[in-house]
Amino acid sequence: MKGFARYIICAAAAACCLVSCKKESLETTYSSQEDRIDSFIEGLMREDPAPRIVRNGGSNRIVLTEGNGEVLETGGTVSFYYAGYIFSGSAPSAGNLFATNREETATESGWNLSSPDYNILTLTLDDDTELLEGLRNGLSGVRGGEVCYIVFSGKYGFGDEIIGNIPANSALIFQIWVESLTNE
Repeated sequence: MKGFARYIICAAAAACCLVSCKKESLETTYSSQEDRIDSFIEGLMREDPAPRIVRNGGSNRIVLTEGNGEVLETGGTVSFYYAGYIFSGSAPSAGNLFATNREETATESGWNLSSPDYNILTLTLDDDTELLEGLRNGLSGVRGGEVCYIVFSGKYGFGDEIIGNIPANSALIFQIWVESLTNE
């Protein structure tokens, strides 16, 4: 019986070590992604110092075209077009596109879907909104007419889930075209 108890204790210790190592490895992955995101932003700023950078809860919003009017607040409603890409360390490319509701982007990327949905997405920005945490944090503060990138590590994306052709723990970048918003 002593041997069995010792086996159970050793197995439990090994399992704890494995979980600890996996968690440490995942944190290293996210840290590396965040470093690549920072390098991407620094590169954009060297090319053109005009974009404004907004950081919020692990998300980075790179404002390419300033909007006008009020800023989107929690509880506000926003209507926008989007293109979602797996972030590879550089500007979005057609090969990394995984979702869009913008017909021009789909066409430029060579997408040929049997039943595409190019309707504008309208949602209320609150904690109950079924959005990735990184996207929700990035949308907070946008203005009507704004065009931006929202980029974040896998920690704020799909995490360890594999979604379609998106690998687990992938950093993501979305290009957003804000059509309108209200904070009523």
